[in-house]
Amino acid sequence: MSLPPGFLDELRTRISITDVVGRKVTWDTRKSNQGKGDMWAPCPFHQEKTASFHVDDRKGFYYCFGCHEKGDAIGFVQATENVGFMEAVRLLAGEAGMPMPERDPRAQEKADRRTLIADVTEAAVAYFRLQLQSGAGTDARDYLDGRGLDTGARDTFEIGFAPNARSGTYQAMIEKGHDPELVIAAGIATKPDDGGTPYDAFRGRIMFPIRDARGRCIGFGGRAMDPNARAKYLNSRETELFDKGRALYNHGPAREAAGKGHSLIVAEGYMDVIALQQAGFKGAVAPLGTAITEDQLKLLWRITDEPIVALDGDKAGLRAAMRLIDIALPLLEPGKTLRFCLMPEGQDPDDLIKAKGRDAMKALLQGAEPLVKLLWRRETDGKEFDSPERKAALDRSLRQAISLIPDQSLRHHYGQALKDLRFDLFRTRRKPQTDFRPGFRPRNAVATPRPDTQSSALAAGALTGTDLRHALILATLCLYPDLIDQFEGQLERLEPSLPDHARLTGFLLATPERNNAAIKEALSQANLSQTLENLTNLGHVRIAPFVRAPGETEKAAQCLAEEFAKLSAERGIEDEMAEAMEDLGHTDEDRLNWRINHALQARQRAQAPVRGDGSGASDDESALSQRLRDLIDGEAWVKKTR
Repeated sequence: MSLPPGFLDELRTRISITDVVGRKVTWDTRKSNQGKGDMWAPCPFHQEKTASFHVDDRKGFYYCFGCHEKGDAIGFVQATENVGFMEAVRLLAGEAGMPMPERDPRAQEKADRRTLIADVTEAAVAYFRLQLQSGAGTDARDYLDGRGLDTGARDTFEIGFAPNARSGTYQAMIEKGHDPELVIAAGIATKPDDGGTPYDAFRGRIMFPIRDARGRCIGFGGRAMDPNARAKYLNSRETELFDKGRALYNHGPAREAAGKGHSLIVAEGYMDVIALQQAGFKGAVAPLGTAITEDQLKLLWRITDEPIVALDGDKAGLRAAMRLIDIALPLLEPGKTLRFCLMPEGQDPDDLIKAKGRDAMKALLQGAEPLVKLLWRRETDGKEFDSPERKAALDRSLRQAISLIPDQSLRHHYGQALKDLRFDLFRTRRKPQTDFRPGFRPRNAVATPRPDTQSSALAAGALTGTDLRHALILATLCLYPDLIDQFEGQLERLEPSLPDHARLTGFLLATPERNNAAIKEALSQANLSQTLENLTNLGHVRIAPFVRAPGETEKAAQCLAEEFAKLSAERGIEDEMAEAMEDLGHTDEDRLNWRINHALQARQRAQAPVRGDGSGASDDESALSQRLRDLIDGEAWVKKTR
C-alpha cells in the first residue's frame, strides 16, 4: 500500500532506534554513550564477539563495521523479524501510537502478485532439480561431473535441468496449480504472438537459480547442452521480479562471507563463482551475462569497499574491464574503489583453479591492481608516443578520464599517480657525456670550482644561471596556474638539479588545480608553501612585473615562453659541445672547426637576460663562451709534434 507524504518521517521522529534495536542486542556499556545516543553491541546479523555494531540514535541509523549491514529502524525490523516493508511499518506505527493510513488496493494487489510470481519461480527450482536426477538429465549430470561439480556443489547452488521439450515445464507448473498467466509473468514460459500454446523459455539447459539478497528466486540462468544452440548462456527475460542489471549471482551468500572477512570477488559467470566457492573463496559473485552495470557496482560497494574484479583473460574480458572503468570513475569516492585481477590469457578462474590450484588463484588475487593502473593500461597499451601530438592526445584523454571523479582530493591523487606513470614512460635517460678534456663539465654534473673562483658567491652555493631560470619559471607557474597546461610539455623537460626545484616541478605536473586559491591550498597540503615563498623572495623573481602586480597573465606567459626557449637553446648547445669533445682526436680539422664555431654562434644567439626585469647575463654563459674560444684559439684538434 502507498503511504501519505510525511507519514514515515513522523514515524521515525516518534520512535527511538536504540529502543528498537535494544530488544535484539546486548549493549556494550564500555563503548556506548547513552547520553549521546552513541550505542555499540555485537552484531545481530553475523557471528562475532566484539562490539562492531553501531547505532546512532540522533541520526536514526545503524551500521555494522564487520558485515556492513546498515539501515534505519524500519530496515532493522524487516531484517530481524523477517517481514516486509509495510508490515515493519505497521509494527512500529503500533508502538508509536500512530494509526495506519487506509490501504491502497492496487498497491496491495501488486505486492501480492510479486509474491505469487516468486512462488512460481520456487516451484520451478524444485522441478528443475528433480529433472536433473531423472533419465532426461543424464547428459547434464555427466557434464557437471566433468566440470568437477559434485552432488554437494549441485545442492548448494540448487542446480537443475530443463528438459528439451516444447512445454514440459509450463505444463508441470500448471499441474501444480499455478496460474498460467503467472507462469508466463515469471519468465518460465513464453506466449507466442499468434496466441498459440505457451512454450518453455528454457529447453535442454542446465539451470542456475538466481536469488536476490533476501534469498528469493527471481530468475534463472541456463547453459545450453547443445553446442550449436544460438546462445550458450540464457537468462530469464525481464520480469516484475527480475532485472538482470540490478542483480548479482550468489549475492546473499557472498555478502555473508564478506562480512566474515572474505574478499568480494566479481567473476564473469556462474561456473566461475562455483569454482571459486569450492576453492574456498566464499565471497564470489557474477553479473548476469552482461558487463557490470552502475546498479550492480553500487550493490558491490554496499558489501565491501574494494571488490576485486576477476575477469577472463581474453579480449572480451579485457574489454569488459575497460568499460567498467568509465562506469566506476563518476562513482568513486574516498575509500570506495575497485581492484582488478586479470586472468592469464585464455583462462577464467575455473580454468586456472583446475590447472594450477587454489594457491595460483590466491596469488593473482593478492596482486590485484588498483583501478588507476588499469586506466593507464587502457590509454597506453599498443600505442606509440613518438611525437608531441601523440603525447598531448594521451594527456587530454587522461585529463578527461579523471575529470569524471567528483571528489577533488581523490581526483588530485589520481592525477599524481598518472603523472608518476607518465614520467616512467617518457622521461628520457641521457647517457653520460664523456669528459675528454680537463675542466669540461657535462650538463647536470656538479662542478669543482677553480682556485681563482672558490671565494665567489657562485662557488659558495649561490644559484647558477640555469637554476635562476628554473626558479623564475616555477614561481610564475605557481602564481599563474592557468598557464600550466600551456607549458606542460616544456615543464616535463625542465630537469632541475636542486631538490626543492625538483619537488615543486613534480607538484606542478601532478596537480589538477588551475586557479590561485585551489593551488595555494594544494601547495600547503604538499608542504611546499615555504618553497614557493623562498623563490618569490629571490631578487630576480621578485622584481618581475607580473610577480609584483598579480593578474598580468599575458606578460607571465611571454616570460615563460622566453625562459623555456633559452633553456632549450642551452641544452642544444651543450649537446653540440659534447659531440665536439667526442670528435677530438678522431675527426678532420674542417669538420671540428665548423662544429665548434656552430656551437659558439648558437651560444651567442641564446645569450639573453635571466631576470624578469631585463638585466644581466649569467656567469655560466660567459664561462662556456670563453671555453669555446679557448678551444678554437688553441686549435685543440691539431695533432701536436714533438
